[in-house]
Amino acid sequence: MQPPAAPLASAPQAGDGHPGNAHPGDGHPGNGHPADFPEGYTPTERDLPVIQRGDTLQVPVAPAAAPAPVPAGDGPGPLYVVGDVHGYLDELIAALRAQGLVDENGGWAAGNARLWFLGDFTDRGPDGIGVIDLVMRLSAEAAAAGGYCKALMGNHELLLIGAKRFGDTPVNSGAGTATFQAAWLLNGGQKHDMDRLQDVHLQWMSRLDAVVHEDGHLLLHSDTTAYLEYGETIEDVNDTVHEILTRNDADEVWDLFRKFTKRFAFRDEGGPQAVQELLGTYGGSRIVHGHSPIPYLLGQVGTEDGEEDPRPVVDGPHVYADGLAIAMDGGVTMAGKLLVVRLPLEG
Repeated sequence: MQPPAAPLASAPQAGDGHPGNAHPGDGHPGNGHPADFPEGYTPTERDLPVIQRGDTLQVPVAPAAAPAPVPAGDGPGPLYVVGDVHGYLDELIAALRAQGLVDENGGWAAGNARLWFLGDFTDRGPDGIGVIDLVMRLSAEAAAAGGYCKALMGNHELLLIGAKRFGDTPVNSGAGTATFQAAWLLNGGQKHDMDRLQDVHLQWMSRLDAVVHEDGHLLLHSDTTAYLEYGETIEDVNDTVHEILTRNDADEVWDLFRKFTKRFAFRDEGGPQAVQELLGTYGGSRIVHGHSPIPYLLGQVGTEDGEEDPRPVVDGPHVYADGLAIAMDGGVTMAGKLLVVRLPLEG
């Protein structure tokens, strides 16, 4: 269960609009791209609409494990990506088993397959630290088997790092005074995750890359063009992010976090152009991202018409922006589906 929101000094109060709104005064966040956000945009409201999992229809996951992926030839093994997990460890293990990537004990079972997590391991769900521990263990097991299991930096990794490092230290949010601690609680921070967070987890998260290129796919967490502000190459972006975290300046980390919290850049009329700008800079023929849950991206939840939100149905990834973008966050936090998918997508 998501904890009650702890209001910030600068956060809008009740009556300022739907809790899914990215910031006050903009109406539903789906009405504009991140480019429409004011210069001072900062995530000081709850970032997503709240739908209690127990009150909605959950998409069943087949309990039987699929056969382990069989690579062809001596080249790299098959490539898989995982959408946002947000602490739902049991759902993650079930989804990995369904693809034959882990065995009945949760151990790596896919030989030289390649697996990328797109970020957001903690917050909102019941066992974020358990998720991180699993991914760290699978990384070692996959490497020993000739494959790999790797992960990208999500905005919730930055949020958790900031909450641990800076706590209630005021930061310049662009909309008044804010703190990482308050933003973390407001966006689903779980006390039991913070209690179990160790230095090894912080070090691992701090070293994650923000952008990678695999088999013609540009993998990143957030559906935003903000990555372009941090470098003209993938290496530059990743180095810049790591340098910011190493410098340990609260305002600088907050600015990075708030930019990686922007969303919906690839939606609507200008979406294909935004995708092409990223692909033209960093390479690849398609973007694969998490961050924005597919039901939210499609406007299936978070509406402001006063009616009860419909139960989201997620069958798989959402391909959009003229086929140039693939959304992988199936909305597990809103009773959707935790997606684990082999690339390239068929059809």
